[in-house]
Amino acid sequence: MATVLIIGAGGVGQVVTHKCARLPEVFSHIVLASRNEEKCKTIAAQLDRTIETAQVDADNVAELVALMNRVKPWLVINVALPYQDLTIMEACLETGVHYLDTANYEPLETARFEYKWQWAYQERFQQAGLMALLGSGFDPGATNVFTAYTAKHFFDAIHALDIIDVNGGDHGHPFATNFNPEINIREVTAVCQHWENNAFVTTPAMSLKRRFSCPDGIGDFTIYRMYHEELESLTRHYPTLKKAQFWMSFSDSYLKHLEVLGNVGMTSIKPVNFNGTEIVPVQFLKHLLPDPASLGPLTNGKTCIGCVVQGTKDGQERSVYIYQVKDHQDCYQEVQSQAISYTTGVPAMIGAKLMIEGQWLKPGVWNMEQFDPDPFMEDMNRYGLPWTVTLND
Repeated sequence: MATVLIIGAGGVGQVVTHKCARLPEVFSHIVLASRNEEKCKTIAAQLDRTIETAQVDADNVAELVALMNRVKPWLVINVALPYQDLTIMEACLETGVHYLDTANYEPLETARFEYKWQWAYQERFQQAGLMALLGSGFDPGATNVFTAYTAKHFFDAIHALDIIDVNGGDHGHPFATNFNPEINIREVTAVCQHWENNAFVTTPAMSLKRRFSCPDGIGDFTIYRMYHEELESLTRHYPTLKKAQFWMSFSDSYLKHLEVLGNVGMTSIKPVNFNGTEIVPVQFLKHLLPDPASLGPLTNGKTCIGCVVQGTKDGQERSVYIYQVKDHQDCYQEVQSQAISYTTGVPAMIGAKLMIEGQWLKPGVWNMEQFDPDPFMEDMNRYGLPWTVTLND
């Protein structure tokens, strides 16, 4: 049992809070904090259990330290913005608190998806006897664990990895993003990188596409190759990989809106002067678009996220597809959020649970694939994310 401090009250924070609240034997006391405490109180009112709420500016180390010293959490679950990872890690080090997040740190001024800033904390967390678990969402997160699980149980060596994220949902809006619009647009418009011949190869964003048939009658979708941070850690920890790629589905409508917004400068992260005030266009656009947290009751359809892994076993080539399917409305009925938030929030809860139970606990800064995948996979089945494996020898 442990006190946990959840920082962030968006769609993912809502799911994490709901799921943690249902395990009082693990999460004995929950504090939900955000810059806007009213959002925390709204989530707290949805629960069958009393939790504490608080206001905190996650950009301010001193405020974070003061809150942690008052609450005395064993673990911080960071589901705030990726820009705030380092301030929260600093506060954890100052107060002696373990750390978990769902996405790598990003500098505010440039779209750089790298672990180097957080990996640099390795020695400090080890010396403090604290653990930082990075990327405990779905992708990154569950996809890292899927890769580790297949490597452990189905291969002697893995040679190729395709991570495929399909959202077959429809929310009815002409243009909306399923998670934080600013983060989503920065990610989608970033230059693509994939791993090939022991190096990252750079190509224009969204320049390669193909059709993909999802199982379980979900349908056929156009998927686009893009960069995602788990490629950096997975290629580092699985040096036998000869090729690794990340793919995501997008509708024609989404891409056309994104193209037009990009052409007129609305997706830019560079500040501009407007009537004497400096604004960042993509941050202004975020305020014009629907709040992802509002999409829950509107979104129908399913997500299908998984990994196609190829390699050898006993000298023979084989391929494994390991995937998870989630219905948007099932998620809304359970936690009042759509499946994108659900599939990120549940792995965050599971990662926290395994740390508290001591199954995944060692000082330092770690990625998901560096731990035994089996208990995480068992908990995915237990807590709402059942998965399937298909094997082709």
